[in-house]
Amino acid sequence: MSLTRICMVGSFINIAWAIVDYRRCLRRSLPQVREMPSGLPTFIYLLYKLLTITTHILSLSLFLVLSPYSTLGMAVVWLAGTLWAHWVRTDFCTSKDLERLYRTIVGVVLIFTFFNVKGQRTSRPMAVYYVLFALVNLSGPLLLVLVRPEVNATEYFWPVTLLIFGGTVLGLACLLLYYTVCHPRGKSLQADEEIKVSFLPRLLFPAPL
Repeated sequence: MSLTRICMVGSFINIAWAIVDYRRCLRRSLPQVREMPSGLPTFIYLLYKLLTITTHILSLSLFLVLSPYSTLGMAVVWLAGTLWAHWVRTDFCTSKDLERLYRTIVGVVLIFTFFNVKGQRTSRPMAVYYVLFALVNLSGPLLLVLVRPEVNATEYFWPVTLLIFGGTVLGLACLLLYYTVCHPRGKSLQADEEIKVSFLPRLLFPAPL
């Protein structure tokens, strides 16, 4: 394995672990919720984030190989996420300008992974998001084969395609496994994606002293 590939794998693992570590620290800091169980639940959540983020980035990369104009599609996704944040009227920041900036950042995050922008129940928004996520992941390699069949001869295409297909299935399986079996439950608990949003603006945009 070349140094470039090792660095890529390390980067994906670091991104996924940063999300998991942030989530664990956040739940520990909020008295009204239970901490994320350590051990197997943490490992399953790490796999869910690692596989879904990695496969999505790889699929978007194939779209960029297909055409540089694919960046317009990502811009549309960013705009849709930002408009959604405006539509649900997030109110976590101390001023309107900071709230607009926060909603813009949410739009960027939604390109790569699910992010609850309002602190409400997440089952339906998450289901819609990951249905679209799966469609994008599967359509990237298929469109590249149909439009540019010469990519079949490249050394990267089929390994990346198999990784995208297999990683998408395993990532969504880990998502379902975590939220059906491992996720802490109770009357005073919120879904972990909800908690993440409600606390993030306090870190990014602290109120003036």
